[in-house]
Amino acid sequence: MSRLHHLWALTAACVFLTLSTAAVEAGPQRGRGGGPPPTGQAGATIDLTGTWVSVVTEDWLWRMVTPPVGDYASLPINAAGRAVGDAWDRERDIANGEECRAWGAAGLMRIPMRVRIGWEDENTLRMDTDSGMQTRLFHFNGTGEPGASSLQGFSEARWEGGAAGGGGGGFGSFGRGAAGGLGVVTTNLVPGYLRKNGVPYSGDTVLREFYDRHSDFGDEWFTVTTIVEDPTYLTQPFITSTHFKREADDAAFDPTPCITDPPLIDAPVEN
Repeated sequence: MSRLHHLWALTAACVFLTLSTAAVEAGPQRGRGGGPPPTGQAGATIDLTGTWVSVVTEDWLWRMVTPPVGDYASLPINAAGRAVGDAWDRERDIANGEECRAWGAAGLMRIPMRVRIGWEDENTLRMDTDSGMQTRLFHFNGTGEPGASSLQGFSEARWEGGAAGGGGGGFGSFGRGAAGGLGVVTTNLVPGYLRKNGVPYSGDTVLREFYDRHSDFGDEWFTVTTIVEDPTYLTQPFITSTHFKREADDAAFDPTPCITDPPLIDAPVEN
């Protein structure tokens, strides 16, 4: 992935964060002329359907393996978050049936994996992961009900840019013009981990994402810029950009349960 594109994504994330503070309360977008909005499927400004594989070009030591206990490098974690992270115990999570906490929505897209994206119905975009066998549902036009809090929470989505998109409505826009993209705001989460070594995020977390499809190096990609806001454990929003390359089919899609390998060093490290 080009350095220019990476820098653009992080800069654009700051714009997205500034413009999206009212996202959770925003109502569904109305169509042109005051009529009902197009369905999520009909109004798509980019096509994210298909099977995609994550390409790990950065943060290898925090994504491809389980980092040491107490490794908080690059994370804006506060004292309360450090206390929870320092006490992380992999075996305790397994015994308590909480081995999937690193696969919650706020950390999921950093897991090396394949994702399969398609339309559940005309207003619900579905993403399935092979690693951890998780399912995310992106609801358009005010559809769906939050229900009980969960690892994947409740995600409201809208298209940005393009003829059917446009900014505003609380979701913000990266200013990509006709290129468009997908904005998602996720709440109603149960506590999870930002990394496999127990770095926590709380149930108060708001997750904001922007999905941008683009062509680079002769391949089709999407980049998801992720903004995690957690007043309980973070001192400021945690921003990442993660890259996925489109595959010809889903032949390599291999569902596996949540498995956290032992940390590299089972002792706190200095930061």
